[in-house]
Amino acid sequence: MQPPASEQILFQGSDFADWASLNDTIMGGRSRAGCRVTPEGLVLDGELVETGGGFVSCRSPRLQPPLDLSPYSALQLDVEGEGRTLKIALGCRDGAMGLTELIPGGLRWVVDVATKPSGLTPVVVPFADLRPTVRAKPVGLPLRFDPSGITRIQVLHSKFGDAGDLNPGFRAGSIRVLIRSIRALP
Repeated sequence: MQPPASEQILFQGSDFADWASLNDTIMGGRSRAGCRVTPEGLVLDGELVETGGGFVSCRSPRLQPPLDLSPYSALQLDVEGEGRTLKIALGCRDGAMGLTELIPGGLRWVVDVATKPSGLTPVVVPFADLRPTVRAKPVGLPLRFDPSGITRIQVLHSKFGDAGDLNPGFRAGSIRVLIRSIRALP
């Protein structure tokens, strides 16, 4: 019998170097935010415009090989999120021969998470709570999340929640979110 998995730090400090911003401009929106690495972690800052899209994000590069987090049950992100409700989105192998990657906007497994108005919020994302979505709309396909093949991690602030409805914790305007670390939890 194998001992239980221990916590594993996936990203912190300069580990975020290849992360990039993805904003609503891809859909004709006007939000502008960028990701940059600081000694504290990954910072997403800029201006969020609700009209025409309403989201800004930082996302990992495509993880090759995919992260195998099958010994774990959750992720923990240590975030300074200004009291915003953020969306955590994971891409993973889908068991459909990669066909879901061909869907415009891609299939992502998401969950909304609230942050404290100030200071650090340790956000726990149980894999069991993730919902399949495409462009902020829930997907009813019989798919399962595969923690053994995580291909992308994304942190967003969006006017849409994980169920496709409006995010009650959404705020347009100036934004600054700091992601200090991401770790896998047993």
